[in-house]
Amino acid sequence: MDFYLNQISQQEDESAVDISFFNHPDFDRLRSGVWMNCFTEEFGRALIRCEDLCFRLNNTLPSKREERSAIVREIFGSIGSKFVLHSPFHCDFGFNIHVGENFVGNFNLTILDEADVRIGDNVFIGPNTTLSTIIHAYDSEQRNAGIMCSKPITIHNNVWLASNVVVLPGVTIGEGSIVGAGSVVTKDVEPGVIVAGNPARFIKNVKL
Repeated sequence: MDFYLNQISQQEDESAVDISFFNHPDFDRLRSGVWMNCFTEEFGRALIRCEDLCFRLNNTLPSKREERSAIVREIFGSIGSKFVLHSPFHCDFGFNIHVGENFVGNFNLTILDEADVRIGDNVFIGPNTTLSTIIHAYDSEQRNAGIMCSKPITIHNNVWLASNVVVLPGVTIGEGSIVGAGSVVTKDVEPGVIVAGNPARFIKNVKL
């Protein structure tokens, strides 16, 4: 969605950014899954705000743990008291991301959170993983005009996503499951199983 952001004027003083636009009804409409035009000022401002925060996070030394933690809490809608989030990290809005306790997000995690992304406790996500809730219009004219919709992603407790995983819109991953490296998850994953491949398929149960 960043290809049209040059149309939105950026505010140099971050402390002056007005976040009241979060209450705009279009954010609720987008989360609800309807097809709609997202080339709007409200969405553009939200994207710019989040991009600025991610830039700050990614340019803050790993040793500055308290400072990094504060930025993460400013980005996310909610997150537990114990987590590790390596840089670089990227997301679209940030406020639609809700994460539980003992979370690990490895290098180059990208979350496109136009819909809710809910992650439970004890979830480990490997490097170069993408969680995407957004679907652009299939018709090229509509797509070029900014028509899109979104579907939520839910990852339950004790899930491990290995490296280079892609989770597509609307997917739920059940408790205790594992997604193998390089997988593209196109449909729900049952609890307690290992899946892998493109598209990801059942391999075996975690516990026999």
